[in-house]
Amino acid sequence: MGIGDKTDNKGEELKGKVKEATGKATGDESLEAEGHADQAKGNLKQAGEKVKDAFKS
Repeated sequence: MGIGDKTDNKGEELKGKVKEATGKATGDESLEAEGHADQAKGNLKQAGEKVKDAFKS
């Protein structure tokens, strides 16, 4: 997994956490759900990169 990919995926996950927390604080359910989805995408991408790395080794 490249450093850029790790950074991008982690950034997406953190962005999702911020959105989710903001949505909870403001009572905005759609923003909260969007944040949760962003976190899931970031985690899924990280998992995919780890699988690729496992096959490269």
